[in-house]
Amino acid sequence: MDKDKVLSLAKLARIEISDSEAENLSHEFDTILGYVGEVKSIKANSLKLTADSFPLKNVMRGDGEGHESGIYTEKLLSEAPAREGNYIKVKKIL
Repeated sequence: MDKDKVLSLAKLARIEISDSEAENLSHEFDTILGYVGEVKSIKANSLKLTADSFPLKNVMRGDGEGHESGIYTEKLLSEAPAREGNYIKVKKIL
């Protein structure tokens, strides 16, 4: 890939690179594309995935004692830009 193609690709990606960076990247693209080609050559059938390949574990925290209902309501509503009773007032969108 030559420098002009790298600059064109950078423009499409909306990134700004200098001419010297484009020149350096033009030589590195062959290496990058060669590596991607190696990854693409692996056949999906050669991988044997089982349920044991990805052991499940619970990543959620356990339920604890909840807080008393409504103790934070007034504090949260006071932070809203507009309110109507115990509700946050928002602009109508439909």
